[in-house]
Amino acid sequence: MPKQKGFSLIELLIVVAIILVIAAIAIPNLLRARMAANDSSAAGSLHAINVGEVAYFGSYEQIGFPLTLAPLGGADPCIATPATGCFIDNNVATNGGGAGKSGYTFAATGSATAGSPNNNRFYATATPISNLSGTRAYCSTEDMVVRLQPPGTITLVAGYAPCIALSPMDN
Repeated sequence: MPKQKGFSLIELLIVVAIILVIAAIAIPNLLRARMAANDSSAAGSLHAINVGEVAYFGSYEQIGFPLTLAPLGGADPCIATPATGCFIDNNVATNGGGAGKSGYTFAATGSATAGSPNNNRFYATATPISNLSGTRAYCSTEDMVVRLQPPGTITLVAGYAPCIALSPMDN
């Protein structure tokens, strides 16, 4: 009787089982790596917002810091005006049209202290869209220090004073 060529059903099932075990080990690590990349991107975007805020303040001293994040950006081709400063990527300034950027949403609020003729302070936030897109929320103020909430806290930092109270991010 001639010997048949090919794989038996048992051999194929063993190969499929090995592939599934490898996938079960690799997928959680891949998700953690993606969340770490999103966290890093959010901190970098928040730094870019800080730089954009200071540049806007220097360019439009009569206004100071803008009331919202949108005036820091501008659609291509961007022409610098108080409404479109062209200081940061428009995708960050508009939160990707509502979808965020790298799993985070961004906001910035400019305000004036008592007796100031312009908006002389701001706070900016970066908040994960879900607990699968980032591990913590970030904020910063006009001192340009990026602050972060404890790991696992993904809620919006709601205000200037709560932002100042958070711990600075380590380098």
